[in-house]
Amino acid sequence: MRGQDSNKFTAIGEAGFLESWGKGDLFTKFSLLVPGLGNIRRGQVVKGILFLLLAAAYVIYFFGTGVGVLRKLPTLGTKTQEKVWDDAQGIFVYEPGDNSLLILLSGVIFVFLTLAFLLFLRMAVRSAYYAEELSRAGRRVPKFREEIEMHFNGRLHRTLLSLPVLGVLVFTILPLVFMISMAFTNYDRDHQVPGKLFTWVGLDNFRTVLDFDGAFGKTFWPILGWTFTWAIFATFLNYILGMLLAILINKKEVRWKGFWRFCFILSIAVPQFVTLLTMRTLLQPNGAVNVLLREWGFIAQDTALPFFTNATWARVTIIVVNIWVGVPYTLLTTTGILQNIPTELYEAAKVDGANARVTFLKITLPYMLFVTAPTLITTFINNINNFNVIYLLSGGAPATLEYYRGTAGKTDLLVTWLYKLTIDNKDYCYGAVIGILTFVISIVISLVAYRQTAAYKNEEGFQ
Repeated sequence: MRGQDSNKFTAIGEAGFLESWGKGDLFTKFSLLVPGLGNIRRGQVVKGILFLLLAAAYVIYFFGTGVGVLRKLPTLGTKTQEKVWDDAQGIFVYEPGDNSLLILLSGVIFVFLTLAFLLFLRMAVRSAYYAEELSRAGRRVPKFREEIEMHFNGRLHRTLLSLPVLGVLVFTILPLVFMISMAFTNYDRDHQVPGKLFTWVGLDNFRTVLDFDGAFGKTFWPILGWTFTWAIFATFLNYILGMLLAILINKKEVRWKGFWRFCFILSIAVPQFVTLLTMRTLLQPNGAVNVLLREWGFIAQDTALPFFTNATWARVTIIVVNIWVGVPYTLLTTTGILQNIPTELYEAAKVDGANARVTFLKITLPYMLFVTAPTLITTFINNINNFNVIYLLSGGAPATLEYYRGTAGKTDLLVTWLYKLTIDNKDYCYGAVIGILTFVISIVISLVAYRQTAAYKNEEGFQ
């Protein structure tokens, strides 16, 4: 009998909000102002009381904290911390003022809680209307215990997903909105709380960053250009060399295939940060590479190859080291794909007189691109945001004062420059702007590139 009753209740809340509020009776309509009223009227007392308590909690929060937040949010505070003389103690003391950072954070939290409360009101009206519909149809309205049981039976997926979704909202979405909000303020090294306040500046930071003639723009655009250059070389060199290496090892004439794959894949077993820091040490002016070159007479005793002191050398060095780090991953991926290409295609090409170059261009490469194009796009975006290789290997060197107060180096990417701006220089507003621009660039490239791939246009092409 309980199972039959549960089936009757699985449609709770199916009516939309407008339909529920428009067709509902007076108790359902007033559930928008007094959540839980309609449920209590239909006998769902426990559920109605819970709705009332949650609504009361928000009202208390709104008038206790929210009003103050709303009053200060437009200005982010007006009273600064002051140093005043205390006659009783005979010393200067600091009189607390507003904290723009806490005001901004409280404002973001207020917005999220208000949106959650609006969704809660919507749910309360729909729930009241469903209880009304059951009563009108002469069916039994489920009790609180029965609804709890439904959440562990027919609605188990919602119950299990609720906590992860809440965690994403609290620990991912809310901090992101908070950081994005900083892009529209002047929160930088000259406006540090609690000694100084910061305020809203609208789109001024975006204009500063994108201005070709400004000091910041003269740093942003060269770093953006190098970021794209790095991403292109790091992605496609690793892809092409890894694929060619896989094809070479996969040839029938090559013996000990497992041994050769093991030699190249061995670098994966070593953590990437260990490899990068080791290479950084070896390539220093007095590192092992330069010392050996001096001892062997290839360079003079008082000189060193400028691996990280010359911009061109540093960029080439980073790309070459990244090949060593990244090719084994491509080798693994492409080896599996090569072994799944139908041999009949190669046999037919051989019968038609196709040579190795034609076979590669007409069979191997199209098949590889079809399967790996989405991964290739993902890798390209990852390289745009590849913090580890740049920061651990070169640290952005060589540094230059030409780049906005010396905050960046010739090998810095947008993501490493963002890190230095925020952690080292406390220019949080500009860091937020660069983060937003990097996100926009990444998402646009991802969507446009993926929609042009054969994997998207012709999903059944190789099946």
